[in-house]
Amino acid sequence: MVNDRGYFIWFELMTTNMAAAAAFYRNVVGWGTQEASTSKLPYTLFMAGEAPATGLIELPEEGRRMGATPRWMGYVGVSDVRATVERIKHLGGAVYVPPTDTNIGLISVVSDPGSASFALIDRMQIRPQQPTESGKIGRVGWNELLAADPERELAFYFELFGWQKALGKPDLLAGYCSFSAGGLVIGGAQKMWPEEPAPFWLFYFNVDDLDAAIERVEAGGGKAVRNEMDLPSGISVARCVDPQGAAFALQGKRGHDPKIGWRTEWQGFSSRGRLVAPKPRRESDK
Repeated sequence: MVNDRGYFIWFELMTTNMAAAAAFYRNVVGWGTQEASTSKLPYTLFMAGEAPATGLIELPEEGRRMGATPRWMGYVGVSDVRATVERIKHLGGAVYVPPTDTNIGLISVVSDPGSASFALIDRMQIRPQQPTESGKIGRVGWNELLAADPERELAFYFELFGWQKALGKPDLLAGYCSFSAGGLVIGGAQKMWPEEPAPFWLFYFNVDDLDAAIERVEAGGGKAVRNEMDLPSGISVARCVDPQGAAFALQGKRGHDPKIGWRTEWQGFSSRGRLVAPKPRRESDK
């Protein structure tokens, strides 16, 4: 399968406890699980109905020794991983894992010049998520870059993948910039907060009832902070951390009056009235 569109097509959780993480996300997001391990690599697929939505893998021991912590990784589909890696080096990015054949395709783990990590993939062996599926329950609905210098980092992605600033989509938060790929708005970028340890990509999972999902996050041992302001489309968002420490976000309709509101600070996250600020949605959400 050729993937040369330059947008996120796969998402993967690297964690320190696969069994616990699988149970947590099954309950919170409503995903099913499907075994996809090889003789050398334990691997689980999270399923949205019959379609693979994301992957689950053990955080490599070598990564732990280097200080890596549980995290969600987004994979951008390209037609030539090796050529793209060379462009990343030329543009000031870094390569953490050189092009490597894996159970899901040829991949490379890289970072932008500001150190936010992401991955590349071609020859993908699993059906990728299409941008037009971003509004479906159980899929990734938004990709958000929290960067030290959003304007500089977006220039890197614009040059690398051909992304463009989303025109005609005024952002509701000063300093927030939405961007598009192939004519579809797929994400946004904003300045990271002082409490953040490093720049990173945050991925939003679609749920049908955000309030109920937040309660499941807390009941499962995670943390959640919801933005009390709804988006223009009526969607609400919440920023979360799973029990192993991986950051993610949820978005969906409000089902009832929430039991949780803004909090002061926990695990490096500060409410300060800025968490998960509202932003315009894609055409598929209208």
